[in-house]
Amino acid sequence: MEWNARRLDVIEPSPTLAISAKAAELKKKGEDIVSFGAGEPDFETPAHIKEAAKKAIDKGQTRYTAVSGTVELRDAIITKFKRDNGLEYSRNQIIVGTGGKQVIYNFFLATLNPGDEVVIPAPYWVSYADIVRLAEGKAVIVPTTKADSFRISPAQLEKAITPKTKVVVLNSPSNPTGSAYSRKELEAIGEVILKHKVMVLSDDIYESIVFDGFQFSNLAMLSPELKELTFVANGVSKAYSMTGWRIGYGAGPLHIIQNMDTIQSQSTSNPSSISQAAAEAALTGDQACVGEMAKAFQKRRDLIVGLLNAIPGVEVNVPQGAFYVFPYLTGAYETDGFKKLQAASSETSKSKLFCAQLLDKYKVAAVPGIAFGDDNALRLSYAMGEEDIKKGVSRISEMVKDFSR
Repeated sequence: MEWNARRLDVIEPSPTLAISAKAAELKKKGEDIVSFGAGEPDFETPAHIKEAAKKAIDKGQTRYTAVSGTVELRDAIITKFKRDNGLEYSRNQIIVGTGGKQVIYNFFLATLNPGDEVVIPAPYWVSYADIVRLAEGKAVIVPTTKADSFRISPAQLEKAITPKTKVVVLNSPSNPTGSAYSRKELEAIGEVILKHKVMVLSDDIYESIVFDGFQFSNLAMLSPELKELTFVANGVSKAYSMTGWRIGYGAGPLHIIQNMDTIQSQSTSNPSSISQAAAEAALTGDQACVGEMAKAFQKRRDLIVGLLNAIPGVEVNVPQGAFYVFPYLTGAYETDGFKKLQAASSETSKSKLFCAQLLDKYKVAAVPGIAFGDDNALRLSYAMGEEDIKKGVSRISEMVKDFSR
C-alpha cells in the first residue's frame, strides 16, 4: 500500500525555514553563526499588544470564536483598511486566518480549479508556487530583472496571461527583493488586469515597512473596478513583530470570502482567540511602534547595501521596503575559486553551492536565490543588530575574496 499522498510530489519544504532551523541548531552547538535567514522582525511585540493578550486571558476569552474571526477584530481590520488605504469593506468581506500563509493558501483553494494558471513574477516568496500546485493550479513564473528593480512590466504581464489565467500575484514591497510598485506603475498594470478580467492576489504583508518616503499603494486602492478583482492579504506579523502570534487577514469579494470560510471551517476553524485580541489591540492602538521599526530597518538597509556593494563581484539594488536585500553574485560566480568549487561539486545550483560553502566554512546562513526563482542571487534578511550585519557581510566579503585568490 502507498502511504504517501501524491500531492507531496509537487512541493518542497520551505527552504527559508530549513535554513533558519539549521542555523539555530549550529548556534546551540556553540558555533558563532550569523544568520541572515529569518523572515521575521527581531523586535519585541509592543507592550500594549502583549497586555491586551493578558487581559483577554484574564477575562476568559479562551473559547472558540467565529471561523472568520471575532467581530471586534474584523471591525478593527475594516477600520485599518479605511484609515490606511481608503478602502471600504463590510464585515462579511473580511476573514482572519492562522497567519498570512493560511489566508493565501485558503484563497487559492477557494479560487483555483485543476489547470487554472497563476502568474507569479520572479523572484517570488518561496511558498506561492507550491501553494498554487497544492491547489491543483499551474504556476506561471515570469522572470524580472535586476535592471528593472525586479518589477513585472505591463508588457510582460500581457504576454503571460492566457485564457487559462485566473490569478496574478503581486507582492509589494517584495520578499525577497524589497522592491515595491509605485502608484503609477500599478495603474499601468491595472489596465492589463481590467482588460483580461483576472483576479489579483495583493500580498501587502510588508505594507508598513517602506523607506525614503515611499507611498504604498495596491490595486484595490486605484478604482472600484480593480477592487472587485483584488483579494488583499495582510497580517500583523511584520508590522507589529507578531510572527509567533499567527494572525493574518484578507479582504475581497464576498463570494471568495464565503468559500474561504467554508474551507477554514473544515481545517483549523478559528484562529487563536488570545492572538485575535492581541491583533485587535495592534490595529486599533498607538501606531508609533510601526514607524519606529520602519526607521530602524531603513538604517540597517542603508548599512547593508553599502557594505555589500563594496564587495567586488557583488551588486545589490536599494530596496524600497521590507527587510531583505537580494544581492547578485554574478561577479563572484566568475571567480576561479568558485568555478573550482563548482567543478568539484555535484550541486547544479550556483546559489545553493554558494550558500552551503558560506555556512560550512564562513558560518553565515543565507537563503539561496534559486528558492525564490533566481539562481543569480541570495537573500539576506537584515532583521538583526548592526554589529551582526557588519560581521556577517565581512564574512561574505572574505569568502568572495578567497575565491578570487
